[in-house]
Amino acid sequence: MVKVRFAPSPTGYLHVGNARAALVNFLAARAMGGTFLLRLDDTDHERGRPEYEQGIYDDLRWLGIAWDETARQSDRLARYAEVAEALKKAGRLYPCFENEDELDAKRNELIKRRLPPVYDRAALSMTPEQRASAEANGKTPYWRFKLSDGAVAWTDLVLGERTIRLPTVSDPVLIRADGAPLYTFTSVVDDADHGISHIIRGEDHVSNTAVQIDLFRAITRASLPKFAHLPLISGGEGEKLSKRIGSISLRSLRKDGIEPGAITAYLARLGTSKDPAPVPMAELVASFSFADFSRSPPRFDATQLLALNRKLLHRLSFAEVCARLPEGATEAFWEAVKGNLELLTESRRWWEVVQGDFSAPAPAPEDMSVLKAALDVLPPGEFDQPAWKAWTLAISAATNAKGKGLYQPLRLALTGEAHGPEMAPLLGLIGRAGIKARLERAIAEGEGPG
Repeated sequence: MVKVRFAPSPTGYLHVGNARAALVNFLAARAMGGTFLLRLDDTDHERGRPEYEQGIYDDLRWLGIAWDETARQSDRLARYAEVAEALKKAGRLYPCFENEDELDAKRNELIKRRLPPVYDRAALSMTPEQRASAEANGKTPYWRFKLSDGAVAWTDLVLGERTIRLPTVSDPVLIRADGAPLYTFTSVVDDADHGISHIIRGEDHVSNTAVQIDLFRAITRASLPKFAHLPLISGGEGEKLSKRIGSISLRSLRKDGIEPGAITAYLARLGTSKDPAPVPMAELVASFSFADFSRSPPRFDATQLLALNRKLLHRLSFAEVCARLPEGATEAFWEAVKGNLELLTESRRWWEVVQGDFSAPAPAPEDMSVLKAALDVLPPGEFDQPAWKAWTLAISAATNAKGKGLYQPLRLALTGEAHGPEMAPLLGLIGRAGIKARLERAIAEGEGPG
């Protein structure tokens, strides 16, 4: 049985990096007919917030990512304690008493000697009497996992063959002095207990994988999960994805008007051999393959994301967006403006234009003749494409204005913008009375108080 997991901590809102991990796990589960587990790593009580947890649910649903099962680590503390006791009895979990200053001194000494700064396992040499004396002096132990000798190798579904020699890695701390289990420990226990078959995550976890494989083998005889480590997203200049991009929250993208379908279409194929395209989730599932992912860090291109968003908006029907358009907006309005939008939030500005709630720059003196002629030859009926063409031909005949000299003064006077949607459908929405009033206002501003 295929089973994957996405395991965010409710200590903040989901961002671009989280979204990619969640999406790839979801696509893999659906493509292989498996189960998608949403696991909350919620043992950080100091930074965890209920609003962050709710935000995770809301953001995943907004993206169209549905989960089949849920779990939370805060419900499993007794299980972690049980596994820890078994590891202690097996001699794989041992107490340590060094403080940070002592550990730093050891690391610095090894670095000076040009040796790997690996923990020396000095605590394993302590006698029971020495341990009892340390505890009697007020020291509380934290617990390290004793790694096996030799190397750990696995075939990564993205990165290929990987081998890490365990002697080059410090025995990891699994239990803090206050008794709190740490991520390396809880994550492996959960993966084993929940039957996770594929662990899909960022390349920054590769160094943890050998440790987690060794720990996995120490606590269960179950088959090892398969691993897929995705190269981390970089910025436009190739730098690591940091606060400038990595902390872009899904909430901020939603507020800015980015469509969820644009985000999923972009992130699903980021770093793969397939070009991003505004395709639905079902098609992303059908075309998913680990073989498509490159081993090189992909670059996040905000321009490309906006281009996808624009293409997606152009395909949306009025029924799909009407609830998010300004109050009173009609299907005719949507059809008139959607081809000019990059973000849905821009529709509000064009609704204000249609309603007449805008300011226009005073026309230049050389544009006054065009505006006056436009008012003089304004046709009596309502506007459509033929009426717009006939009107502009009549204005041109009266003034000899052509091209930009003809159309720019009209667009500025009637919309307040130098660029925008096609004029004919906009003018049909504004109506003849509105067009007349706007021309009169522009002419009055151009002539001034005198």
